[in-house]
Amino acid sequence: MMEQNLTRREARENAFLAAFSATFHPDDPQPAMLNQPESAEHPLDAFSMRILRDMQAHGEEIDALISENLKGWTLSRVPRVSLVAMRVALAEMLYGEEKKPGVAINEAVELVKKYGDEKDYQFVNGLLGTVARKQGSVPDETC
Repeated sequence: MMEQNLTRREARENAFLAAFSATFHPDDPQPAMLNQPESAEHPLDAFSMRILRDMQAHGEEIDALISENLKGWTLSRVPRVSLVAMRVALAEMLYGEEKKPGVAINEAVELVKKYGDEKDYQFVNGLLGTVARKQGSVPDETC
């Protein structure tokens, strides 16, 4: 397989789509998520694979962070698109090498605008911003 040259935005979106499709295979999400790098329509490059691996390896911590910042909600009530977008963003923010929380948050918001319900992006933006502030990583100004 030749390495795909994806923009960061494409890599994040493809990681999101792979992770989203894996939510439909809860008994065995690993193959659904990581075994489609050769997918012609939504290829996964090294950056997107890194996000997916970090998301998989730190899933419990990521979900715990989301849960503790839900005001009167449970994880099961969060729309699937929003939840997956937040998981992808948090995997990048907390475990990625680039440490650009503002970019990760902005990209998650854009994914939710594209794939989610009309107002869900505001919820995602607020929760991720709260997590970033609590983690001591103020979103950078480039977004």
